[in-house]
Amino acid sequence: MIFVRRIIVVSLLFNFLLLGACSTSKIIQKKVDTLYSSASDNHFTGIMLFDPDKKDTIVSYNSAKYFTPASNTKIFTLYTALKLLPPKVPSFKYLISKDTLIVTGTGDPSFFHPIFKDSSAFNYIKNFKHLAVYLDNYYDPAFGPGWAWEDYDLSFSPERNSFPLYGNVVTIFKDPNFGIYPDYFSSTVLVRSNKTNREKSENIFYFPPERKDTLYVPFITKDSIVLGLLEGIFKKKINHLNRLPAGKLETFFGSSRDSLAKEMMQKSDNFLAEQILIMGSSTISDSLSSKKTIDYMLDNYLNDLKQSPRWVDGSGLSRYNLFSPESLVNVLYRMYTEYDEGRLFSLFAVGGESGTLKEWYVSSTDPYIYAKTGSLGNNHCLSGYLKTDSGKILLFSIMNNHFRQTPSEIKERMQEFLAFVKVKY
Repeated sequence: MIFVRRIIVVSLLFNFLLLGACSTSKIIQKKVDTLYSSASDNHFTGIMLFDPDKKDTIVSYNSAKYFTPASNTKIFTLYTALKLLPPKVPSFKYLISKDTLIVTGTGDPSFFHPIFKDSSAFNYIKNFKHLAVYLDNYYDPAFGPGWAWEDYDLSFSPERNSFPLYGNVVTIFKDPNFGIYPDYFSSTVLVRSNKTNREKSENIFYFPPERKDTLYVPFITKDSIVLGLLEGIFKKKINHLNRLPAGKLETFFGSSRDSLAKEMMQKSDNFLAEQILIMGSSTISDSLSSKKTIDYMLDNYLNDLKQSPRWVDGSGLSRYNLFSPESLVNVLYRMYTEYDEGRLFSLFAVGGESGTLKEWYVSSTDPYIYAKTGSLGNNHCLSGYLKTDSGKILLFSIMNNHFRQTPSEIKERMQEFLAFVKVKY
């Protein structure tokens, strides 16, 4: 009799917990309906909210439909970095012939980058009396498919190449004294106002005399420019090779993969994202191509996605990209189950604390949002991890496309929803 009573109690408790969980999900779903099902909304929204411990979908609202992801694309690029790149990224590949070092690029974006201070590649190369460079191993155009052509002179749109230097941008600053970095471009920086920061087809730059803050302008990365910059760095003549000599290429490993990934994710750095995809191809082939990396990831690590994405670049600058909230949550789940939580969350922008989320999702206690933003004109997305007050970790993706409201209105609605989930779940 006692045994039967225990069974009844356990059964009632289980049903109570199950009803409680169902009730919570219904409350959250009702909140979604209130916020996003209004007839006054004339744009498109997709939401997926997922409990990874229970493997349970809490909210699925247009989650299988395709959206323009903008910089949420970088979540796929992050997963690529974690899968294909070693802890120290491949800085270059090389052969040694007597006193000559023969170098070919891997796409490593950190060489003389103003943010990264790793000098191991420079210290290794400078010890050789003669240096030869092969630059014809890169097969993508300088700009990604679907990028806006008029952004060529803006800081967020540097060119892609096999041997990036200085972040592929010219830094021009006025205070305390007028300066140009690298000084290779000093003779082509003109202090005058102009409609653009640079001529479209040549490296002639403009710095308005009334400007007070620093200006960052992408430069054209043709081979002669790369060679000129390298000769300025190493203070020696560099031989440009048309083909590589026979022999096995060795790889020199330099900067920290996680440092590059963290800067890409927290600051939404498009240049780093693009070059990370290019570096990925250096680990699977001798030819560099972001498309090669994308195809490899989709064929080998992401071939079971229910909505296979249209994935064309690393940064999300292209409007050709198409991802579903469900696919983004799927990749977030893979990373959550495959990597240490603390390390993984440290790579993302933190609500109220860092990166593109510093001014949003502020908490009076501990941070609760670790996520990646994605913004293009009339589009804003957010995907990542949410810590609830009960200690649960939830995965989410909210994608908003084609709105005519201000981005702040869209963000406020997202913030209201995620703060609600934080308390209720």
